[in-house]
Amino acid sequence: MTERTELPLEAFYDLAEITDVAVSPDGDRVAFTATEYEQDADEAVASLFVVPTDGARDPHRLTTVAGASSPAWSPSGDELAFLAARETDVERRVGWQDRAADEDDSSAPNGDAETGPADDDANDSGSDDEPKRQVWLFDLARGGDARQVTDREEGVAEFDWSPDGDRFVIAARDPTDDEQEYLEQVREGGPIEATRLQHKVDGTGWTDDVTSYLFVVDRESGKSERLDDAYGGGAFQDLTGMEPRWGPTDRIAFTSCRLERPDDTLVRDVYTIAPDGSDLRRLTDGEWSCTRPSWREDGTLGFVVRDPEDWSKPDEVYYHDGEEPRSLTADLDRGVARSGTIDWVEDAAYTLVGDEARTRLVRAGIDGPAERTFEAQGDDRAILAFDVADDGSTAAVVFSHPQEGTDVHSVAVDDLGADEPPASLRRLSAVNADLTDSYPMPEARRVEWESDGWTIDGVVYHDPEIDLEDGSHPLVVAIHGGPLSYDEPVFSFAHAALTSRGYVLFRPNYRGGTSRGREFADVLRGRWGTAEVDDVVAGVEDLADRGWVDRDRVFGYGFSYGGIAQGYLVTQTDLLTAAAPEHGIYDLRADFGTGDSHNWMEADFGLPWENPENYDAASAILDAGEIDTPLLVTAGGEDWRCPPSQSEQLYTAARKQGVDAKLIVYPDEHHNIGDPDRAIHRLEQVLAWYETHDPGVENRTDG
Repeated sequence: MTERTELPLEAFYDLAEITDVAVSPDGDRVAFTATEYEQDADEAVASLFVVPTDGARDPHRLTTVAGASSPAWSPSGDELAFLAARETDVERRVGWQDRAADEDDSSAPNGDAETGPADDDANDSGSDDEPKRQVWLFDLARGGDARQVTDREEGVAEFDWSPDGDRFVIAARDPTDDEQEYLEQVREGGPIEATRLQHKVDGTGWTDDVTSYLFVVDRESGKSERLDDAYGGGAFQDLTGMEPRWGPTDRIAFTSCRLERPDDTLVRDVYTIAPDGSDLRRLTDGEWSCTRPSWREDGTLGFVVRDPEDWSKPDEVYYHDGEEPRSLTADLDRGVARSGTIDWVEDAAYTLVGDEARTRLVRAGIDGPAERTFEAQGDDRAILAFDVADDGSTAAVVFSHPQEGTDVHSVAVDDLGADEPPASLRRLSAVNADLTDSYPMPEARRVEWESDGWTIDGVVYHDPEIDLEDGSHPLVVAIHGGPLSYDEPVFSFAHAALTSRGYVLFRPNYRGGTSRGREFADVLRGRWGTAEVDDVVAGVEDLADRGWVDRDRVFGYGFSYGGIAQGYLVTQTDLLTAAAPEHGIYDLRADFGTGDSHNWMEADFGLPWENPENYDAASAILDAGEIDTPLLVTAGGEDWRCPPSQSEQLYTAARKQGVDAKLIVYPDEHHNIGDPDRAIHRLEQVLAWYETHDPGVENRTDG
């Protein structure tokens, strides 16, 4: 008998998660950000790294001050800009402030000159306000610390370089005097006054009437000019932003909603404008939800299109040749992945799509079919991010592998058609080596089963040291959110924490998810609590029939729709021995208007006062009398996607009937758990809940 080594939950502080990735214009270097966790301060720390694509050196940490995102290389490749919320640059704090004021750009809106003392005074006044995100700039040719470029009081949401590298376009909120007074009152605890239909957005909070604009900013002086016709709008403007992209022919693309009721729709159109604020053009006609604009070298444009009223229809890459837009990927019947951007190489767009429960690369020519490519990826790892150098030579790929971790790789663009790993494919980082070298990481295998005439698939994770076929293992059913999403083999701290303690983890790709086409995704549209229940139950039965798991020791967890689905499972079936629904919705009528998803709900179910039967049929709370499964219910105190009151309802319904239940609310958390101590606490609570209610825990052996 071999003693199992459990992954200690405190090792979460050794975790590193790669987010943004950007290849230098000549393909020689890759910049990326990695989020790490500081135990003393109990906070996430995002740092910026640079690594050569030939693998000659390990990644070099550029930032020593916490906070960095959205790295973007200058056209020359000598400079690297990024967003960060840091204290004001010393260069902006020293010197004769009155003289600086005299030299301000008086044309800046509301007297907000980027180099003026106004924000400096605010930072030095003893205010409790945290610094806002600004554009910062590393000169990698000369060295030294980053230099602050912008100094906007409301911060900078997004930015892009001009083609010649002497300016930036930024997206930033620009309140009027009255709006600024209101914002200050709210920050001091004053009343919130809502006038927008989209009165809250998860991760942003209560919305207001402040308009976001594009500004053109001089990289040397920081002075800015507002483009008055380039303003944002739309229900999720606060979340999605305007996505400014400065093209090679000196036009700037962005997205916005200019319809009569912008909060009552998910439409976003693509616009372009000249850098001096003239010649605004609208490229789409108010029928699509358009995101991720990307310029070709010849000045034509690509972007991603979604149907704003039918999200089961796959997202597509569209190309606008200057006359009209057309889809390049419609024939695939596969949607662009959440992490999928558009990277142009000559006459083809590269993007990531969800395909048969795998995030994979697609090459879509402007005059040819869209084709799946890069079989060298394999079937046992996921692509989380992809970027191509401006010269088309080199690509960066972020792979996630259950046992190897999540890391940056480089590969020659000419080798993206390879079926086997080419010599040019190099691993450039090992950010989770402390974990993967010290503790057992799970083995992953794909499985398929039949449900209601469909072939359904999923991923099973387990400790590689166990005999999977001895039939005694407890099973955790981990249900993905969305439901428009899918699971594939990935590196996950939570997965390893469970499998190293003897659990088999099962992630089913139920009907209603993506990656298998529109028909597959459309099954759940307006019919929540139906097919996914059947598919999950059939998947668990299949694993039990294989002799892998114990039918009497089946546990559940899942976040967002994963929590919603557990509400259906515990009211319609006796599948779960104990459940841990997290951040879910269980009463759809009560959710309407209290969360931020009224447009999504209307698209799927209609309006609750017109179609109450649709809402009731999908509300697990109305069947709460059937609950006899012990419930660990969790919520975020400021989750406006799945409001905490929903979790309170489910918890109260269980307790009212004498069912063992526990409610955990994480104050200040949104539709996630970002605080590392709370992430550890969550795993502790889930594991303890399973152990408390596991009928076989006394008979479990470590071997």
